[in-house]
Amino acid sequence: MRVDLLGDAIDGLDEALTAVDGFDDVLVGGLLRPQPGQSDGLMGLAEAVAGTPLASRVAEAAEKTAAGAAGEDHFVALAAARTALLGSVHDALAARVEEVVDRPRAEESAGEAAPGGVGDAGRGEETQASNLGAAARSWLSDLARAGWQGIDHDLVAEAAPVVSAMLPDPALRRLATLLDGFAGELAACCPGAGLERIPVRRWADLWSRAMLLTVPGAGSASAGRGEATGRLLPLGVDVQEHATAVQAQVHGVFEPADGGTPRLVRASVSAPKPDTVVGAGLWQVLRPHMSLLTAVSEERVMALDAMPLTAEGDLIWDDGRARMGDSAEVFTTARVALPTAAAFPTAPLDRHPARLAVPVLLEGYAVEEGDDGAVAFEIAGQRLAVDAERAPTAGPLTAEAVASSAACIGLLRWDAGEFLLQPLAVERTVGKKSVAVHAGAWAGGTSDKAGVRAEKAATDAVKVLRERAGKLLRK
Repeated sequence: MRVDLLGDAIDGLDEALTAVDGFDDVLVGGLLRPQPGQSDGLMGLAEAVAGTPLASRVAEAAEKTAAGAAGEDHFVALAAARTALLGSVHDALAARVEEVVDRPRAEESAGEAAPGGVGDAGRGEETQASNLGAAARSWLSDLARAGWQGIDHDLVAEAAPVVSAMLPDPALRRLATLLDGFAGELAACCPGAGLERIPVRRWADLWSRAMLLTVPGAGSASAGRGEATGRLLPLGVDVQEHATAVQAQVHGVFEPADGGTPRLVRASVSAPKPDTVVGAGLWQVLRPHMSLLTAVSEERVMALDAMPLTAEGDLIWDDGRARMGDSAEVFTTARVALPTAAAFPTAPLDRHPARLAVPVLLEGYAVEEGDDGAVAFEIAGQRLAVDAERAPTAGPLTAEAVASSAACIGLLRWDAGEFLLQPLAVERTVGKKSVAVHAGAWAGGTSDKAGVRAEKAATDAVKVLRERAGKLLRK
């Protein structure tokens, strides 16, 4: 790895992010009656995409919005410009990471767009989907006019009937889920006038993405799918947790049975959960839905037979198309298979700096510990921050284990203006013996003493919740 390249400046990056930040600040105050100071953010966004196919539409949208006369189409154009700018930032960062890891380049794949507007549907269903998309776009436009400081419970509640109507349609479920989560966040922060701190970038991200997904056909741009037959060698698991939901995303290397180029893939499983289920209890919620979690904890290969695979490299997991194989130590996989694995391209709407999560193997580094407990690796004179707090609490991988490690498998990410590493597994020396510690070591069950205690506590909590749920259902 050319870690020294991570610290080099990227041309145009700061300017693109400045334009995005300027527009995001405009959304704070709202666009119903824009103030003179908001015009700078709008014009800055238009200037940033000058010379692109979006130029004329965004320039018109910026002028109309600054005059307080913007319609829904103008808001869509502004959302498209913001998304395009962040997409360019993503591409620049991804190109730098490709230089750093020196792996085969991702192959562009257009994918097959689903026919019929928003998704695969008959003419009547297509019309209904279009109408629901228009209803969602109307609500999002009202949000933009009110601004984050102007939101209230009545405005946020207007999303509920739109979400309820969308959820039964699989083609609209992606947008419905986004709107539901976005509305939930806004509702928890109402009224906006009393907010001391506003998540400006996050809410602008959610607003822009939702706005573009209301455009017919936008969500089907990466609808192409194939099948994967061969071996899947897990590298590690990333856990994303919210109060009422949890997702485990397994990163691995797929080796095609036909001897083709190995590819970097992901496989995810999600489940709803009560907010009281935390720690090792998360695995009990997820484990029944995915045999791959057992393979991760036991460091085993999974043999895949025609497993559905998206154009972006996500396996649509089906336990019936997978079987457990031989053992495969993750650090052996990282040293042997990872260097030749090519990534899949990223779909246009998913090109965002926050989406960067590139599996890497680091060795031969020195560990730097700060007074606040922060950990960083120093490699060839380059400091790389380590986000050890992203390791799930439902596993033995701790900041202390990372700080005493000699090798690390992690996800290279970009956040707050710098590259950082999210550890998935580390190798450390214990009693003159090299021992691997994995974030997902307890995913399929464990005999580790700490894991057994955590599992028992989680089992008791889940058992009580299931009994209570059963009583409520019987009533």
